[in-house]
Amino acid sequence: MFQFKQFTIQQDRCAMKVGTDGVLLGAWTPVSNNPFSILDIGAGTGLIALMMAQRSTAEQIDAIEIDDDAYEQAVENFEESKWGDRLFCYHAGLDEFVEEMHDEEYDIIVSNPPFYTENYSSGNEQRDKARFTESLPFEHLIEAAAILLSENGIFSVIIPFKEEEKFIAIATEFNLYPAKITRVKGTPETEIKRSLLAFTREQTETTIDELVIETSRHQYTPEYTELTKDFYLKL
Repeated sequence: MFQFKQFTIQQDRCAMKVGTDGVLLGAWTPVSNNPFSILDIGAGTGLIALMMAQRSTAEQIDAIEIDDDAYEQAVENFEESKWGDRLFCYHAGLDEFVEEMHDEEYDIIVSNPPFYTENYSSGNEQRDKARFTESLPFEHLIEAAAILLSENGIFSVIIPFKEEEKFIAIATEFNLYPAKITRVKGTPETEIKRSLLAFTREQTETTIDELVIETSRHQYTPEYTELTKDFYLKL
């Protein structure tokens, strides 16, 4: 299990364990629009939905998870938290969910989507499914967000930096525009590894910045500490 300051994540049955990407997205996603409703697409352990519950007063926080074991684990993690009455997980694929819920609107939609596009197999089918874009292509994700996002909503993702340009181009086709971009590096010397992207329906000037996680092993930068200190026990 993984212990955070205000909640615990059990993850023994999840292919995708708690990782930096999920924590970054949960801590970084703008909540400046005072959301009433939030949707987490591809919940995994339920980490991001729980972080959004901690950071916002949203009364409705829904999550979708297609994998049986991950779904059951997310539900357990929701029920064990102090925000259980605000959190709900649907056991469904995204297409099925959109078909069923197309009249719903969410003020924030978050997703840490699967993204290894290379022809690679780890030998663990469950893990590969959680990691590969084949199980959730960017186009499907963006189209679903465009259908379900409220008028002043924010759609927020974390993806590999090398996919940033492509992802933004697809989003633009669905009239979703980048309001904020943060590019993430492991250390000052390493290449940019991830892009945090927040989209809105309104075209505004994009705020772009960079976040470095560590100066050296386990020496976290002030910026990373500031971003995650409400969650990590040791920060």
